[in-house]
Amino acid sequence: MSDTHPTRTVGALPDAASESTRAPVWLTRLVWLLWAASLGVLGVHALTGATWAVPGVVAVDGLTVVMWAAVTFFSGIVHSYSRRYMAGSERLRSFFARISAFTLVVMVLVAAANTALFALAWLAMGLLMADLVGYARDWPQARAAASLSRRYFLASSALVGVAAATLWTTTGASTFSGVAAVVDSLPTTVWLVVAGSLLLAAMIQSALVPFHGWLLSSMTAPTPASALMHAGFVNAGGILLVRFAPVVTVEARFMLLIVAVGAASALVGKLLRTVQTDVKGRLGCSTIGQMSFMLMQAGLGFFAAAITHLILHGFYKAYEFLSNGSDVSRTTPDHGHGETPSLTAVGALATGVTAVAGGAVFARLTGEGLHADSGLLLAGLVVLTTLHAARQAIGHAGVSPAVRYGAVALVFLPAIAVYGLVYAAIGDLMAGSVIAAAPTDLTAVHAAVALAFAAIYLAIETGVYRRSTRLYVALRTVARPDGRTVLTNTEAYDEY
Repeated sequence: MSDTHPTRTVGALPDAASESTRAPVWLTRLVWLLWAASLGVLGVHALTGATWAVPGVVAVDGLTVVMWAAVTFFSGIVHSYSRRYMAGSERLRSFFARISAFTLVVMVLVAAANTALFALAWLAMGLLMADLVGYARDWPQARAAASLSRRYFLASSALVGVAAATLWTTTGASTFSGVAAVVDSLPTTVWLVVAGSLLLAAMIQSALVPFHGWLLSSMTAPTPASALMHAGFVNAGGILLVRFAPVVTVEARFMLLIVAVGAASALVGKLLRTVQTDVKGRLGCSTIGQMSFMLMQAGLGFFAAAITHLILHGFYKAYEFLSNGSDVSRTTPDHGHGETPSLTAVGALATGVTAVAGGAVFARLTGEGLHADSGLLLAGLVVLTTLHAARQAIGHAGVSPAVRYGAVALVFLPAIAVYGLVYAAIGDLMAGSVIAAAPTDLTAVHAAVALAFAAIYLAIETGVYRRSTRLYVALRTVARPDGRTVLTNTEAYDEY
């Protein structure tokens, strides 16, 4: 489960070495130029509302420009990092060609106005990522991980293809705008096939439970590829649901199903993280949980919130993966198994007040949570997230309690304010091109799901679940990657 170190070429001629590094330099510059161009397009769209399109093929709308700016930025960071990290690899140009191609494919995906083009870009994206997972071809474990990932991605692509083909054969609609115009006239059975296929495809792509196996088995990928995977690739599930929002929002009960699926996966992902023993494994489980939260936000009808979440998660996860080496170097054995120390009564009060205040700030800035609709649950997610972050900070900060209790609010409340402002800005950019928000009325089922989720979440936070040995064994089993992808001989790492 450790990091893959690229194969080194010994005795290469200087001219050959110079030639092998020229392509990475130019590809890195190209990606940063794409980022600068994307920022320019984003600025023009924000100021004028202008959109650009090749009718029936691509559409550069609000969602496109936001995702282009994010995708090219993450890719630029990965390209720049890889120039040093992958230096000396005998397949250096091949690696850079793949991450550059991956970037371009994702740009096509988010700009696709045609459902067939979207499905083809989805397929190409999965195949490229599977190839990156198996980059270390000399390792049987890497080849096994690539094969496993490829099977998942092909299944996801097939489901997207089924959805697009069913829509086209039934209605003749081959564009997202065409689908939006005819979706209300779809027969119930046809709609269920399309909506169910889309949900399953999003779950596979975003590694939600029970489709998380490919993600936990993909640790053979070089760290830059892992960063690209966790910061970008898994987010595609959110893009899928946003583009097909006119389909999934037809039935409120289906939206509730999305919420329930996301909630269950988030809780299991949080539990799986507690039994991981390596850095990348814990980051993988964190990604499972965060993608589940993203799906919950989409199920609540707040697609702009889902996009905001995946972008901010991308920033966080790219940093975490690209800095995990430094995390390992300064980690010492922890006989407490990494548990957060118990809070005093004052600490618990400070944490609770900060969480509630965070939810209030979010509601005030965005207007979500001020009405009796699913916005209340969205604000509740913000409260829970703030609660977790504040508890971690208060429990681990190496300063006096008085400073901790005061500082946590001064840090987290502005952070929540920034999140709320970013969410509002992205919602404004998306408005008019895709469904940014479609809140649903609250029902008794919503309340039951919310109460169950909050109760289990708090049980995990307070450590109550640790009393069950049987649960621990079950979690260890579910969290175990495919045995064929695990390199157990540590000497083999030294060869690379």
